[in-house]
Amino acid sequence: MKPRHFLAALCVTAMPAVAQTGTFDVNITSPQYFSVQVPDGNYLVTVTLGSKKRKAETVVRAESRRLMVENVATRKGQLVEYAFVVNKRSPGYIVDTDKGPRQELVKLKEREHDYLNWDDSLTLEFNGSAPAVSRIKIERDTTATTIFLCGNSTVVDQNNEPWASWGQMIPRWFDASVAISNHAESGLTARTFLGGNRLEKILTMLRPGDYVVCEFGHNDEKEKRPGDGAWYHYVYNLKVFIDKVRQAGGVIVFCTPTQRRQWQDDNRHIKDTHGDFPAAMRSVAEREGVPVIDLNSMTRTFFETLGYEDSKKALVHYPANTYPGQDKALADNTHFNPYGAYEVAKMVVMGMRQLGLPVVKGLRPDWQDYDPSRPDDPATFIWHPAKALDTKKPDGN
Repeated sequence: MKPRHFLAALCVTAMPAVAQTGTFDVNITSPQYFSVQVPDGNYLVTVTLGSKKRKAETVVRAESRRLMVENVATRKGQLVEYAFVVNKRSPGYIVDTDKGPRQELVKLKEREHDYLNWDDSLTLEFNGSAPAVSRIKIERDTTATTIFLCGNSTVVDQNNEPWASWGQMIPRWFDASVAISNHAESGLTARTFLGGNRLEKILTMLRPGDYVVCEFGHNDEKEKRPGDGAWYHYVYNLKVFIDKVRQAGGVIVFCTPTQRRQWQDDNRHIKDTHGDFPAAMRSVAEREGVPVIDLNSMTRTFFETLGYEDSKKALVHYPANTYPGQDKALADNTHFNPYGAYEVAKMVVMGMRQLGLPVVKGLRPDWQDYDPSRPDDPATFIWHPAKALDTKKPDGN
């Protein structure tokens, strides 16, 4: 049997891009994309969901599958408004030099050039079992607090089904006072993130009081150059993040790396595969006064609570022919599927609450505190797949 979140239609049609912001009366009654061409920045989006003619169930995502509004059911004749902030960006940015302003670019990977995250438009995806949208309002926002995300394949806005990461699920929990700007990419380390100009791009967008949340470790532990390892280059690069973010007036937060689904011989306890890297992150954080969200510990509890077999339901584990053109089984013990990513996003939000970060004042009213030893039942999780599908494993492990 195919997983429940596969049962929605994969086909999502596109509407023409509009070269402006404003209010748009629409009649969206099937899965569709809607785009506006706008400069980089944060945009307040207000959508009117529901139909006067029928009951509906609508999901709203933005850019590369960022979950903004989850499974809103409306009765016939019922119209509801939801507001959220979408961060739009492109690879270019300006730096000041002694010779004047100079254009620079984020060093994108080849696969990123086709991602909705990096193009010239703000794109909304309307999905669900029976979507209904009558109005879309898009306006520039200059007041939202922005949370910038740095990391690897466990954080990135995964562009394609069936892959997902916590960074693209976390926007669902914040209201229109908070924007999420996810600069993570699969396969990156703290060093290659810095070397790709991604932090420099963030610093051109960051305002005092904004947050920068970093999760690294999965790929850093595989670097083998002289000086690489947990206690030298890794902590050095984390210190670079700390210093540059604080110099710009931002608030830096660390997340220890999520566990891989690797079991000890008893198949009851997760085997630690990250060596000294979580301890090294905690050490530099304690020394520098950086708040830490311990995803390493929380995901261990999560996997062990689900158990050996059911923990596969949080990762990209699917039998052959689950998806079109997939002739081989997928069995990935590192990369999350939408359910797993959704659960880890809740862990990150819960970590923010436990740390007392002021940004949690922007949580939506339906937030409920989360305990990884009592995860949501994967059988009740519903995900309506986007059109973008690629069963090729993302970079990193």
